[in-house]
Amino acid sequence: MPSSYLSLKIKLKTLLITLLFLTFQLVFLAPVHAQAKSESTALQKQTQSPDSLLPFLNPKRLFLRSERALIINVADGEILLDRKKDVQQPIASITKLMTAMVVIDANLQASEVIHIKRADRDRLRGSGSRLSYGTQMTRADLLKITLAGSDNRAAAALGRTYPGGHKAIVAAMNKKAKALGLNHTVFKDVSGLRSGNVSTASDLALLVDAAKSYAQIQTMTTIKHDHVTDLRKGWKVEFRNTNRLMQNKKWDISLSKTGYIADSGHCLVMQVTMDDRTLTIVLLNSWGKLSKYGDANRIRKWLHRADQQAKKAAKASKERAAKVSMSVGALN
Repeated sequence: MPSSYLSLKIKLKTLLITLLFLTFQLVFLAPVHAQAKSESTALQKQTQSPDSLLPFLNPKRLFLRSERALIINVADGEILLDRKKDVQQPIASITKLMTAMVVIDANLQASEVIHIKRADRDRLRGSGSRLSYGTQMTRADLLKITLAGSDNRAAAALGRTYPGGHKAIVAAMNKKAKALGLNHTVFKDVSGLRSGNVSTASDLALLVDAAKSYAQIQTMTTIKHDHVTDLRKGWKVEFRNTNRLMQNKKWDISLSKTGYIADSGHCLVMQVTMDDRTLTIVLLNSWGKLSKYGDANRIRKWLHRADQQAKKAAKASKERAAKVSMSVGALN
C-alpha cells in the first residue's frame, strides 16, 4: 500500500475525530457555557439591585381588616404593600405626632409647669382624661402622656401654652406638613378629635420618618407603661401605651402611634425592625378595636414567610453559581 495513501488515510481519520469533537462541543457543551454566562450575568444584576422581598410576597394571601395599608422598606423606599395609600381620610390621634414635633421645634422650656384648665377639656366628643382640672405638670410630662397615653387633655394644654395659642400651633403644624411634602395632609387641632385632620397612608409614612428623627418622640412613643407626676401633691398618674403591641416581645418597635375617632376607624402607624429590615407600617380605618393588632400580626407572619423564602432562594442561587463557575472553569 503506497505511503501517500496511508498518509491521506491518517489525515482523514484525524479530521473526522476533530469534526466529531467540535460537534460534541456545539451540541452538548455550548448550551452549558451559554447558560453559565447567562446565570453569571443574572447573578451580577441581582447583587447590584437592592435586596427585595417583592418576588416572594403574595398580597392575595394577606387578609386585612384595615381599609388602607402601606408597608415600606425604609432602607430603599421600596413599597412592599399598597392598599389605597393615596386615599385621604381622618387620622385621629396620629395627629399628635405633628403636635409633638412643633412643640419640640419651638424650644419651649421642658420643665415649665403647666396647669390643666377646663378650657383643655374635650368639648367635641367628650373623651375622658387621666388629668383632672387643676393638675400641675411639666411640659415634658404632658408631652409624654400625650404621645404614649394619647391623652387629649394633655395635648390641648400643650396647644394652649404654645406661643400664640391653638391657632398658632395649628398653623405651625400645617406649615411643617407642607415643608415635609405632606401634600394631602391638613390639621385642624392638636389632638386629632376633629374629622378635618386628614391625611393619606403615603403622607403618614413620611410623617413617621420625620418624627423618628426626634429622639424624644422615638423614646416617648415606645414607652410600655410609665407615670407622670401631678406636682400639686406629688401624685403619680399611671398610664400604658395605647399600642398593645408594645407589650408583645415578638415586636421590635422604634416609633408608634395609634388613633381612633368614629370617622377615622382604628388607625396605627409604626416603624419596626423585622428580619434585619426597618419597615414603616401604616394601617388606617380598621373596623374593630383589636383588628389593627390582628392585621399587624398577620403582616409580621406574612413578611417573615417571605424572608425565609428569600433566604432559601439566595442559598440555592449561590449553590447554582458555584456549579456554573466550576463548569466555566472546566471549559477554560
